Parts: sequence; structure tokens; C-alpha cells
Amino acid sequence: MSIKKNTALGDIQISDDAIATLTGSSVNECYGVVGMSSQKMIKDGFFELLKKDNYAKGVIISKNEEGIVVDLYVIISYGVKVTEVVSEIQKRVKYTLEKTLNMDVAKVNVYVQGIRVIG
Repeated sequence: MSIKKNTALGDIQISDDAIATLTGSSVNECYGVVGMSSQKMIKDGFFELLKKDNYAKGVIISKNEEGIVVDLYVIISYGVKVTEVVSEIQKRVKYTLEKTLNMDVAKVNVYVQGIRVIG
């Protein structure tokens, strides 16, 4: 599902991959985030840590009557307060998408897939 906007100069269509890359970059800037994760478990409770070119596997974009709904799958660092990290992710993603796309973001759902010790 891509996002379409109509302007006086013509139509604009933004792909999900472009939104996922923008969102993933925004999430990775947050303190306490190890990286984006795929939404599917590999095996034995392990999740794949995604690189920049695969952010679309960890971001699901949908649209409802209130605006854009974003589902994020992340892995966070051990020893940080999970609620604070998730709250910061939600604020930053909402701000970045609204500023860049000029559209309302209705929800940012964050699913913590795992915790990693960084050493």
C-alpha cells in the first residue's frame, strides 16, 4: 500500500519502502535501540537484525481514516528502561513522518522483539 497525495501541480505517490527506510533511520537514531528486527522469528526465539536496505521487513505501514498507522519491530539494548525507549521511538517516528510526509500519523505501535547485550 503506497501513500498517494494530490497537489495543484500533480499527483505524488510514496512507496512503502521509502517510508520504511525513513522510519528505520529515525528509529536507529534513538538511544537504546540496537536495530530493527524482522517481524518473523528465525528459529528458537531468535530474530533477524535488519540492515538499512531491509527495513521494510520490520516496518508495516497502513492507513485508516485518522491517518497513517505504523507497526515497528525493534531490538533494544540491555539495561535501558524499555518504556522510555519505546516512548522516544514513538515520538521521533511520529514527528519525522508528519514533518516529512505532511500527513497525520494516527498510531505508532512498537513491538520489542528482543533485548541484546552490547559489548
